[in-house]
Amino acid sequence: MRVEIWSDIACPWCYVGKARFDKALREFPHRDEVEVVHRSFELDPGRAKGDVQPVITMLTRKYGMSPAQAEAGEDNLGAQAAAEGLDYRTRGRDHGSTFDMHRLLHLAREHGRQERLLDLLYRANFADERSVFDDDERLVELAVAAGLEEEAARAVLADPRAYADEVRADEREAAQLGANGVPFFVLDRKYGVSGAQPAEVFTRALAQAYGDRAPLEIVDGADADGACGPDGCAVPQR
Repeated sequence: MRVEIWSDIACPWCYVGKARFDKALREFPHRDEVEVVHRSFELDPGRAKGDVQPVITMLTRKYGMSPAQAEAGEDNLGAQAAAEGLDYRTRGRDHGSTFDMHRLLHLAREHGRQERLLDLLYRANFADERSVFDDDERLVELAVAAGLEEEAARAVLADPRAYADEVRADEREAAQLGANGVPFFVLDRKYGVSGAQPAEVFTRALAQAYGDRAPLEIVDGADADGACGPDGCAVPQR
């Protein structure tokens, strides 16, 4: 069974939602049969790489909040994160483009390190003091910590075309599936879960998707010619 998760590193609910989904998956009896794939989704796709500003400033300008409202929202998110055992800095964080991070995540997926890199990026953005935006050296450090080769990570960051098509393809697919916000979870392309739902919701969704998998139906007879198996290949009898 495959679970695809559309998310953005700048999205606090994606950070919390991943923790809740991971909890449900750890307790799922068929977890070893579940493949998790993380897909790209930018909350601010038009933002230039060097356009970095404080989160509180971004919230007041983009959503028309007062500073007090923005700070209250961050405090609430900090409490939600803490309830999941996550560190969350409610003040002093930056906001910027996540395009390069998504490109690195596609590189990491090719090497089986996507999950690890995503966790490191989330923690770096929401818990660490050093900003991850417009800082290639910071991203290289995180990529290496996730198990990627330094030269490969540097090559991706130096070439804005590297994995750009893959990021855009993920984003187009999200739109086709009707996802206008993240996190967005798709189970076997049959069920969707929107938002950072409680772990219990993910538990039910996993069980339902797993239980609804249809067994493979053989169209022709099992003894048909033209097949190979552990004991060799069938030879037509004349």
